[in-house]
Amino acid sequence: MTSPSKRLLLVHAHPDDETIGTGATMARYAAEGIGVTLLTCTLGEVGEILVPELVGLASFEADQLGGYRIGELERAMRALGVNDHRFLGGAGRWRDSGMIDTPDNAHPRAFWRCSVDEDAFAAAVEQAVAVIREVRPQVLVTYDERGGYGHPDHIMAHRVALAAADQAAGPDGVGAPWTIQKIYYSAVPKSVLRRGMQVLRESGQSMFRGIDDVDELPFGVEDSEITTAVNAEAFGDAKAAALRAHATQISVDGPFFALSNRIGNQVLGIEHYRLVSGELGPIRDEMGWETDLFDGVDA
Repeated sequence: MTSPSKRLLLVHAHPDDETIGTGATMARYAAEGIGVTLLTCTLGEVGEILVPELVGLASFEADQLGGYRIGELERAMRALGVNDHRFLGGAGRWRDSGMIDTPDNAHPRAFWRCSVDEDAFAAAVEQAVAVIREVRPQVLVTYDERGGYGHPDHIMAHRVALAAADQAAGPDGVGAPWTIQKIYYSAVPKSVLRRGMQVLRESGQSMFRGIDDVDELPFGVEDSEITTAVNAEAFGDAKAAALRAHATQISVDGPFFALSNRIGNQVLGIEHYRLVSGELGPIRDEMGWETDLFDGVDA
């Protein structure tokens, strides 16, 4: 079986992150025959559990949530049509670090320990380099330097992904060097958040408790910072199915979903990105945004 001529690698922190921010994009490209590889950095062991009968899996109980979420991720990937999904260093090598400044940050396998342990960081980068050199993606998607909203594992996924992209292009290591042509950060425009807030208000719900304006949020970027909008609305049902697969973390109600905070979010079929390395393609929409992550890519 020959490898697809176009290949996309996404580096995410926990199971479900991939579906929330990039699931429709993944489904679209998989359906188009593009090679889609998901690299997840942890099992999400510290996630809050929405299913009452599964609370015993929690990290403070049996500590078996990570293993359970492997199955959830597998079901989500089937819904998106993605056949290649991996864990950085193998399942369980790196552990969910929890939120910043919590005891979980200090766990011996916590992914965030890579921020203070040079050997651990080097090992994580080497593991990501091995994936890049095997998959040979032209396009890489990960988080921005803030990790989207500041989660330590998202920040570390960003650092590891960028370091690996740089190292994979160099002469060291095993396997032929490979240069990724385009690197993107996933992003949500503030205009989209404002529209979502309005839709939820009209339905009698709120998106974020106690927050009246998107400028108060720890995430969301100005529309002027967005470079690319991938229209994958035809795959909205696939994204919703993948969200439902992550049942311990997400509840889905029609066009909305909620995480453990029980606050509504829209299931978006148009997903946005910021190009941070490489050249934008020539095809643009009415906003002036690029419409295809692979526009201008050499196969």
